[in-house]
Amino acid sequence: MNAQQTTTNQLPEKKYIRSHEPIFWGLFGAGGMLTAFLTPVMVLVTGLLIPLGVIDAEHLSYEKLHHFVSSWYGAAIVLVLVALPLWHTLHRIFHSLHDLGIKRGRDWQQVICYGFAFAVSVFVFTLLLQMFSL
Repeated sequence: MNAQQTTTNQLPEKKYIRSHEPIFWGLFGAGGMLTAFLTPVMVLVTGLLIPLGVIDAEHLSYEKLHHFVSSWYGAAIVLVLVALPLWHTLHRIFHSLHDLGIKRGRDWQQVICYGFAFAVSVFVFTLLLQMFSL
């Protein structure tokens, strides 16, 4: 074989386009996992164990919860508990619009869904920051 034949048989180099989608899929997965594990526990605690008297209701009093959320680790936990399920929900809504056949305005759908999740996450973050100054 000559040199010209070996270069013509090679495949052209494939160029990959960078996507922001893995970031949203990561937030979607984390929010889904968090929701799947914590929602049944919260229903059990607040819906059954406290009303039946197994857990004292004083443990979830306003003062204790406020003290917990006012700490840096409590604020971080609350932010994660609010933001990740929200990202999960809005990512699911965005892809459900495509599944329903609503393909027109896909860019605006992304801006609205992910923008709303981002805005609420920032809003919760600022509310938690304000609790430190009280």
